[in-house]
Amino acid sequence: MTAGAGPTMTRVRGRNTGAVAADQDAAGLGRWRAGLFVLPALVLIGVFLVLPALWTIYLGATDFQLTGTAAAQPRIVGMDNLLSVFSGGGFAGSLLLTLEYVVGSAVVGQAGLGLALAWVMRDRRGVLRRVVDAVVLLAWILPNSVVAFLWIALLDRDSGTLNALLGTPGFGWLLRYPMLSIIVFNIWRGTAFSQMLYSAALANVPRSQLETARLTGATPWRQLWDVVLPQIRGHVLTNLLLVSLWTFNDFTPFLLTAGGPDHRSETLPVFVYVTALTGGQLGLGAAISFVMLLVNLVIAFGYLRLLGRRKDGAA
Repeated sequence: MTAGAGPTMTRVRGRNTGAVAADQDAAGLGRWRAGLFVLPALVLIGVFLVLPALWTIYLGATDFQLTGTAAAQPRIVGMDNLLSVFSGGGFAGSLLLTLEYVVGSAVVGQAGLGLALAWVMRDRRGVLRRVVDAVVLLAWILPNSVVAFLWIALLDRDSGTLNALLGTPGFGWLLRYPMLSIIVFNIWRGTAFSQMLYSAALANVPRSQLETARLTGATPWRQLWDVVLPQIRGHVLTNLLLVSLWTFNDFTPFLLTAGGPDHRSETLPVFVYVTALTGGQLGLGAAISFVMLLVNLVIAFGYLRLLGRRKDGAA
């Protein structure tokens, strides 16, 4: 009787152990309870991200407009809107301006200046460090509308602060150099994020390695290039991915130039706004937004591939 009970108890014990292992996660919550914890986040993602994306794709396949018959009874037009996007000259011009804006403002400006500030200020203490941190963070936390108003006051043709300082009354910076103006504006506004991320990354670089490089005669530039950058490459790629996507979808330049003069600063977010709301062509605007989503995916995929190669190389 005892011998017969042994296998039975072993099977029961094994079955119970397997059931517990399959039903519990690392925290011991179980699948259902763990699912309840993430359910609110999934609902928010579905309501505010997935559904609007699906609705945008649907609108992009219709002739939906703000007013008129197409507003009440939109028709499915299939790929006509996408063909109009690529056949028209406005999209190509806005795409080139947007890429210029991303490269100049995000890649070269925010990422480059953020790394330079973090490297120069890494060992600084006292008043200078606090002033630099305060100025950079102030630009980051101020609302976009407030920052845009400050820059309009700075660059105004008639009563701008910059013209008063340079003694060039009547010089229209936003009219003559619209792209340069919004690029510099966005660099000033967004460098804080890059600086904070790089400062945290530099704090994890062993000081002994930098000291060894210094004792061997390496200049600060060689220390940064040979010692620091290889160790923070993952942080650099992550920062480039985030600031590139944020800048690509940034609508704030509209507050400064409204896409002008003569469409010379009309980036893709502004182009979508002008097409969909000012022009009333919501279907065409949705199609442009869908193309922007594809471009965002290409940018993200490129950075993630580079980040994956970095991890493979480290392994």
